[in-house]
Amino acid sequence: MRKYLLDLTVSGNEKLSGNYILMKLTSEERLPDMLPGQFAEVRVDNSPSTFLRRPISIHFVDRDANELWFLIQLVGDGTRKLAELKKGDIVNVMVPLGNSFTMPSLEQQELLLVGGGVGIAPMLMLGAALRNLGYYPTFLIGARTKKDLLQLDAFENYGKVYMTTEDASCGEKGFVTNHSILTQKFDKIYTCGPTPMMKAVAAYAAKNNIDCEVSLENKMACGVGACLCCVTDTTEGHKCVCSDGPVFNIKDLKWQI
Repeated sequence: MRKYLLDLTVSGNEKLSGNYILMKLTSEERLPDMLPGQFAEVRVDNSPSTFLRRPISIHFVDRDANELWFLIQLVGDGTRKLAELKKGDIVNVMVPLGNSFTMPSLEQQELLLVGGGVGIAPMLMLGAALRNLGYYPTFLIGARTKKDLLQLDAFENYGKVYMTTEDASCGEKGFVTNHSILTQKFDKIYTCGPTPMMKAVAAYAAKNNIDCEVSLENKMACGVGACLCCVTDTTEGHKCVCSDGPVFNIKDLKWQI
Protein backbone atom coordinates (compact mmCIF):
# COMPACT_ATOMS: atom_id res chain seq x y z
CA MET A 1 0.00 0.00 0.00
CA ARG A 2 1.07 3.56 -0.61
CA LYS A 3 2.55 5.36 2.39
CA TYR A 4 1.66 8.93 3.28
CA LEU A 5 3.42 11.62 5.32
CA LEU A 6 0.59 13.71 6.73
CA ASP A 7 0.15 16.70 8.99
CA LEU A 8 -2.98 15.78 10.93
CA THR A 9 -4.97 17.89 13.37
CA VAL A 10 -5.77 16.76 16.91
CA SER A 11 -9.55 16.52 17.23
CA GLY A 12 -9.44 14.91 20.67
CA ASN A 13 -6.89 13.77 23.26
CA GLU A 14 -8.66 12.04 26.12
CA LYS A 15 -6.97 10.84 29.31
CA LEU A 16 -8.21 7.33 30.04
CA SER A 17 -8.10 5.28 33.20
CA GLY A 18 -4.60 4.27 34.15
CA ASN A 19 -1.64 5.56 32.18
CA TYR A 20 -3.29 5.78 28.74
CA ILE A 21 -4.67 8.35 26.33
CA LEU A 22 -7.00 8.10 23.35
CA MET A 23 -5.78 10.49 20.66
CA LYS A 24 -7.96 11.29 17.65
CA LEU A 25 -6.54 12.96 14.55
CA THR A 26 -8.34 14.36 11.54
CA SER A 27 -7.68 16.12 8.25
CA GLU A 28 -9.50 18.32 5.77
CA GLU A 29 -8.69 15.65 3.17
CA ARG A 30 -10.03 12.11 3.28
CA LEU A 31 -7.73 9.89 5.32
CA PRO A 32 -5.95 7.20 3.29
CA ASP A 33 -7.02 3.58 3.34
CA MET A 34 -5.66 1.59 6.30
CA LEU A 35 -5.99 -2.05 7.28
CA PRO A 36 -6.35 -3.78 10.67
CA GLY A 37 -2.93 -4.52 12.13
CA GLN A 38 -1.06 -1.71 10.41
CA PHE A 39 0.66 1.05 12.36
CA ALA A 40 1.93 4.61 12.10
CA GLU A 41 5.20 6.37 12.88
CA VAL A 42 4.41 9.54 14.81
CA ARG A 43 6.81 12.48 15.06
CA VAL A 44 7.17 13.96 18.54
CA ASP A 45 7.83 17.69 18.42
CA ASN A 46 9.24 19.90 21.19
CA SER A 47 10.82 17.00 23.09
CA PRO A 48 14.63 17.44 23.38
CA SER A 49 15.11 13.81 24.45
CA THR A 50 12.97 12.29 21.67
CA PHE A 51 14.86 11.95 18.38
CA LEU A 52 12.97 9.17 16.64
CA ARG A 53 9.35 8.78 15.62
CA ARG A 54 7.17 6.59 17.82
CA PRO A 55 5.51 3.50 16.28
CA ILE A 56 1.85 3.37 17.30
CA SER A 57 -0.76 0.80 16.30
CA ILE A 58 -3.81 2.01 14.40
CA HIS A 59 -6.59 1.62 16.95
CA PHE A 60 -9.51 2.60 14.74
CA VAL A 61 -10.45 4.66 11.69
CA ASP A 62 -13.78 6.46 11.99
CA ARG A 63 -14.73 7.11 8.37
CA ASP A 64 -17.83 9.11 9.25
CA ALA A 65 -15.79 11.57 11.33
CA ASN A 66 -12.67 11.16 9.16
CA GLU A 67 -10.65 10.40 12.30
CA LEU A 68 -7.63 8.22 12.98
CA TRP A 69 -7.51 6.88 16.56
CA PHE A 70 -4.43 5.99 18.58
CA LEU A 71 -4.55 4.25 21.98
CA ILE A 72 -1.28 5.28 23.61
CA GLN A 73 0.37 4.08 26.80
CA LEU A 74 2.47 6.75 28.45
CA VAL A 75 5.86 5.14 29.02
CA GLY A 76 8.47 7.83 28.31
CA ASP A 77 9.15 11.42 27.35
CA GLY A 78 7.89 10.96 23.80
CA THR A 79 4.48 9.53 24.63
CA ARG A 80 4.06 11.94 27.56
CA LYS A 81 4.70 14.82 25.18
CA LEU A 82 1.97 13.46 22.90
CA ALA A 83 -0.38 13.42 25.89
CA GLU A 84 0.09 17.19 26.25
CA LEU A 85 -1.25 17.97 22.77
CA LYS A 86 -4.46 19.96 22.60
CA LYS A 87 -7.33 20.10 20.13
CA GLY A 88 -6.13 21.92 17.02
CA ASP A 89 -2.45 20.99 17.42
CA ILE A 90 -0.69 19.43 14.41
CA VAL A 91 0.87 15.96 14.47
CA ASN A 92 3.07 14.65 11.64
CA VAL A 93 2.27 11.01 10.90
CA MET A 94 3.68 8.44 8.46
CA VAL A 95 0.89 5.98 7.67
CA PRO A 96 -0.06 3.23 6.92
CA LEU A 97 2.95 1.03 7.65
CA GLY A 98 3.47 -2.72 7.82
CA ASN A 99 1.21 -5.57 6.80
CA SER A 100 -2.19 -6.46 8.19
CA PHE A 101 -4.15 -9.29 9.74
CA THR A 102 -5.59 -11.70 7.18
CA MET A 103 -9.32 -12.17 7.05
CA PRO A 104 -10.61 -15.66 7.95
CA SER A 105 -11.51 -18.29 5.40
CA LEU A 106 -15.11 -19.34 4.91
CA GLU A 107 -14.49 -22.37 7.14
CA GLN A 108 -13.23 -20.21 9.99
CA GLN A 109 -16.38 -18.93 11.69
CA GLU A 110 -15.45 -18.93 15.39
CA LEU A 111 -12.90 -16.15 15.88
CA LEU A 112 -11.05 -15.18 19.06
CA LEU A 113 -9.26 -11.83 19.40
CA VAL A 114 -6.90 -11.73 22.39
CA GLY A 115 -5.39 -8.47 23.62
CA GLY A 116 -3.25 -7.67 26.63
CA GLY A 117 -2.41 -4.20 27.92
CA VAL A 118 -1.97 -1.66 25.14
CA GLY A 119 -1.91 -4.66 22.78
CA ILE A 120 -5.68 -4.33 22.61
CA ALA A 121 -5.18 -1.35 20.29
CA PRO A 122 -5.24 -3.14 16.88
CA MET A 123 -8.02 -5.47 18.02
CA LEU A 124 -10.74 -2.79 17.83
CA MET A 125 -10.20 -2.05 14.14
CA LEU A 126 -9.87 -5.77 13.43
CA GLY A 127 -13.10 -6.49 15.27
CA ALA A 128 -14.90 -3.80 13.28
CA ALA A 129 -13.60 -5.21 10.00
CA LEU A 130 -14.71 -8.73 10.93
CA ARG A 131 -18.14 -7.49 12.00
CA ASN A 132 -18.52 -5.71 8.66
CA LEU A 133 -17.88 -9.06 6.95
CA GLY A 134 -20.67 -10.69 8.94
CA TYR A 135 -18.64 -12.34 11.70
CA TYR A 136 -19.37 -11.96 15.41
CA PRO A 137 -15.92 -12.28 17.02
CA THR A 138 -15.11 -13.03 20.64
CA PHE A 139 -12.76 -10.64 22.44
CA LEU A 140 -10.61 -11.79 25.35
CA ILE A 141 -8.92 -8.87 27.06
CA GLY A 142 -6.33 -9.18 29.82
CA ALA A 143 -5.06 -6.55 32.23
CA ARG A 144 -3.39 -6.23 35.59
CA THR A 145 -6.35 -4.52 37.28
CA LYS A 146 -9.81 -3.21 36.42
CA LYS A 147 -8.46 0.31 35.78
CA ASP A 148 -6.29 -1.08 32.97
CA LEU A 149 -9.29 -2.43 31.05
CA LEU A 150 -9.91 0.15 28.35
CA GLN A 151 -12.52 0.86 25.66
CA LEU A 152 -14.79 -2.02 26.68
CA ASP A 153 -17.89 -0.27 25.36
CA ALA A 154 -16.24 0.17 21.97
CA PHE A 155 -15.31 -3.51 21.76
CA GLU A 156 -18.85 -4.56 22.70
CA ASN A 157 -20.08 -2.87 19.51
CA TYR A 158 -18.44 -5.64 17.48
CA GLY A 159 -18.55 -8.84 19.51
CA LYS A 160 -18.75 -10.58 22.88
CA VAL A 161 -16.17 -9.36 25.40
CA TYR A 162 -14.53 -11.45 28.13
CA MET A 163 -11.92 -10.21 30.58
CA THR A 164 -9.21 -11.34 32.95
CA THR A 165 -7.39 -9.35 35.61
CA GLU A 166 -4.42 -10.49 37.64
CA ASP A 167 -5.98 -9.20 40.88
CA ALA A 168 -9.52 -10.47 40.14
CA SER A 169 -10.91 -6.91 40.21
CA CYS A 170 -12.88 -7.59 36.99
CA GLY A 171 -13.64 -10.70 34.99
CA GLU A 172 -11.85 -13.95 35.77
CA LYS A 173 -8.68 -13.94 37.85
CA GLY A 174 -5.39 -14.75 36.13
CA PHE A 175 -3.95 -14.49 32.65
CA VAL A 176 -5.87 -14.70 29.37
CA THR A 177 -4.71 -18.27 28.83
CA ASN A 178 -6.44 -19.26 32.09
CA HIS A 179 -9.89 -17.99 31.01
CA SER A 180 -12.69 -20.54 30.84
CA ILE A 181 -13.71 -19.31 27.37
CA LEU A 182 -10.79 -21.31 26.02
CA THR A 183 -12.74 -24.49 26.64
CA GLN A 184 -14.81 -23.51 23.60
CA LYS A 185 -13.78 -24.32 20.06
CA PHE A 186 -12.23 -21.57 17.95
CA ASP A 187 -11.20 -21.72 14.29
CA LYS A 188 -8.78 -18.78 14.29
CA ILE A 189 -7.04 -16.64 16.90
CA TYR A 190 -5.58 -13.15 16.56
CA THR A 191 -3.47 -11.71 19.37
CA CYS A 192 -1.38 -8.71 20.37
CA GLY A 193 0.21 -7.79 23.68
CA PRO A 194 3.25 -8.56 25.82
CA THR A 195 5.48 -11.20 24.23
CA PRO A 196 5.06 -13.77 27.05
CA MET A 197 1.28 -13.51 26.66
CA MET A 198 1.44 -13.91 22.88
CA LYS A 199 3.77 -16.91 23.21
CA ALA A 200 1.35 -18.52 25.66
CA VAL A 201 -1.59 -17.89 23.30
CA ALA A 202 0.48 -19.24 20.40
CA ALA A 203 1.31 -22.38 22.38
CA TYR A 204 -2.39 -22.92 23.13
CA ALA A 205 -3.24 -22.44 19.45
CA ALA A 206 -0.51 -24.80 18.28
CA LYS A 207 -1.53 -27.47 20.79
CA ASN A 208 -5.12 -27.29 19.58
CA ASN A 209 -4.25 -26.97 15.87
CA ILE A 210 -5.81 -23.50 15.61
CA ASP A 211 -4.71 -21.01 12.98
CA CYS A 212 -3.14 -18.07 14.82
CA GLU A 213 -1.72 -14.66 13.92
CA VAL A 214 0.29 -12.45 16.26
CA SER A 215 1.14 -8.75 16.02
CA LEU A 216 4.68 -8.28 17.29
CA GLU A 217 5.66 -5.22 19.29
CA ASN A 218 9.41 -5.06 18.66
CA LYS A 219 11.05 -1.68 19.01
CA MET A 220 10.96 0.13 15.66
CA ALA A 221 12.82 3.24 14.60
CA CYS A 222 12.34 3.82 10.88
CA GLY A 223 9.15 1.86 10.17
CA VAL A 224 10.24 0.94 6.64
CA GLY A 225 12.84 -1.82 7.12
CA ALA A 226 15.94 0.37 6.75
CA CYS A 227 17.48 0.47 10.24
CA LEU A 228 17.13 -3.27 11.07
CA CYS A 229 16.54 -2.63 14.78
CA CYS A 230 13.28 -4.61 14.83
CA VAL A 231 14.53 -7.84 13.22
CA THR A 232 12.95 -11.08 14.39
CA ASP A 233 13.90 -14.68 13.67
CA THR A 234 11.51 -16.63 11.45
CA THR A 235 11.49 -20.01 9.73
CA GLU A 236 12.68 -18.18 6.60
CA GLY A 237 15.48 -16.29 8.34
CA HIS A 238 15.61 -12.83 9.86
CA LYS A 239 12.80 -10.44 8.92
CA CYS A 240 11.98 -6.84 9.83
CA VAL A 241 8.90 -6.59 11.98
CA CYS A 242 8.10 -3.11 10.66
CA SER A 243 8.09 -4.02 6.97
CA ASP A 244 7.56 -7.81 6.84
CA GLY A 245 5.20 -7.63 9.82
CA PRO A 246 4.11 -6.64 12.36
CA VAL A 247 1.62 -9.47 11.79
CA PHE A 248 3.00 -13.00 11.51
CA ASN A 249 1.36 -16.41 11.47
CA ILE A 250 2.79 -18.44 14.35
CA LYS A 251 3.80 -21.20 11.96
CA ASP A 252 6.30 -18.75 10.46
CA LEU A 253 7.93 -17.97 13.81
CA LYS A 254 10.34 -20.16 15.75
CA TRP A 255 8.40 -19.90 19.00
CA GLN A 256 7.31 -23.52 18.94
CA ILE A 257 10.66 -24.99 17.86
